[in-house]
Amino acid sequence: MKIKPKFITQLCLFIALPFTFCKNNTAEKQPQSLQIAAETNNSTFNYLPSAGKNQIITHEFYTLSYVEQFEQAEWVAYELMPNNSVNTHFQRPFFTEDELVKTKSADWRNYKNSGFDKGHLCPAGDMSFSEKAYNDTFLTSNIAPQTHAFNSGIWNTLEQKVRYWAQKYNGIYVVTGPVLSPNLKTIGKEKVAVPDFFYKVLLKKSSTETKMIAFLLPSNDSQKPLYQFVVTVDEVERLTGINFFSALPDHIENNLESNSSYKMWSF
Repeated sequence: MKIKPKFITQLCLFIALPFTFCKNNTAEKQPQSLQIAAETNNSTFNYLPSAGKNQIITHEFYTLSYVEQFEQAEWVAYELMPNNSVNTHFQRPFFTEDELVKTKSADWRNYKNSGFDKGHLCPAGDMSFSEKAYNDTFLTSNIAPQTHAFNSGIWNTLEQKVRYWAQKYNGIYVVTGPVLSPNLKTIGKEKVAVPDFFYKVLLKKSSTETKMIAFLLPSNDSQKPLYQFVVTVDEVERLTGINFFSALPDHIENNLESNSSYKMWSF
């Protein structure tokens, strides 16, 4: 029997209608995290903080904002993927000046006999997937003065936790740096500022979930659990004057940055 084309068209519409109705109902009932993800799921999403008047230096694997006044970066930003930390044992290089910083980054000798470590902002362990990426973390634009107890203690613990989350959540955006302010103690001939606090701001953005968490740590050793250092992103922005993840739609950015809950992150 020959079926008329008009009948076929009507039959297809009749069959498709219930599926369209169900799809629309499902979208209306999506949890907020899915709705946020849908609005921000963009492969060209710019995770960098808003650029100020300082020098923005773009390296192959991370970007930083260098502040000549304090002889260090106010932030270092990068995407940390699960395969970035592969525990390849490269030979540890010497610290060298960053040739891309027009005013020259601080010489490593400022740290000599100062009592402070050359503390990585982007850790070498986050860039161990290639020798070049690893070596680039030893540019002096990527370090800040830290006490040894802090650098090898709670700060190292947080760095390891960030790598854990990158594995668990299949990649995260990381922005980290010191809190820079006038009248800080300085070291060396170039008067490198010694920060009293350091921060990390993390963003997990995917097709199924978008969330943030921020940490603010005093620059000294601590035995407290990491979750006690969780603050709102708004608080870090207030202290630093930096606008994080400004590429997000305003209502989403405001909602995530005002939230200090850590329950959505696996500790």
